[in-house]
Amino acid sequence: MTENQSLSIGETVKALKREFPEITVSKIRFLESKGMVLPRRTDGGYRRFDRMDLARLQYILRQQRDHFLPLKVIKSKLPAWERGDDPQDPQGLGASLLEESGEPITRSDMMRRSGLTADQIDDLIANRLISSLPGDDQVFPPEAGMVAAEAKLLMDRGLGGRHLRSIRLAVDSEVALFRSVAGPLMRVQWVGEGGEHIQEMLVGLADSLVSIHRALLLASLRMELRR
Repeated sequence: MTENQSLSIGETVKALKREFPEITVSKIRFLESKGMVLPRRTDGGYRRFDRMDLARLQYILRQQRDHFLPLKVIKSKLPAWERGDDPQDPQGLGASLLEESGEPITRSDMMRRSGLTADQIDDLIANRLISSLPGDDQVFPPEAGMVAAEAKLLMDRGLGGRHLRSIRLAVDSEVALFRSVAGPLMRVQWVGEGGEHIQEMLVGLADSLVSIHRALLLASLRMELRR
């Protein structure tokens, strides 16, 4: 893409597909509605995305995919990214990840956004991939929307909730590991004001675990391709 070239929304989706195969026109429109990207509009009202818009979308999508960050946190990081200065945890945002992760999502919205059927949603619930909020079985935490969207890709390839249950079991095991690290610290009350030290440590551990998991998975998949 040249300095002065611009792309339509369909061309932008095509440009992003190789790295982000799940990207859709609807996803880009959603990011625009949240103020994450602001493409130029032609006199006819059509969106045109330039090089900076494309790079901005790539950054946003990588933050979601690699670090599981909610849009609120990614948006707060964008000014630093635009300056070419993107610290891993600007202004102590890591600690807040355990407290604020976006808006809850209703079952109907989750179905609409992910493309999953009611039966598939029930399958994910039965296998503890997603769980509703206490007191309302039609409302789910924001992370459930991301799980549903990613599960759609896997379910389209023949996997079901029982296959994905291993992910839930792995997370349970990892939380137990974190508890063994944080538990002694909490017992001696090494938590600082509002428990920030514990939260920052857990977020740091989670980032390391995600990075290790991704590296090991990709290495194993490369070995499979060489067989």
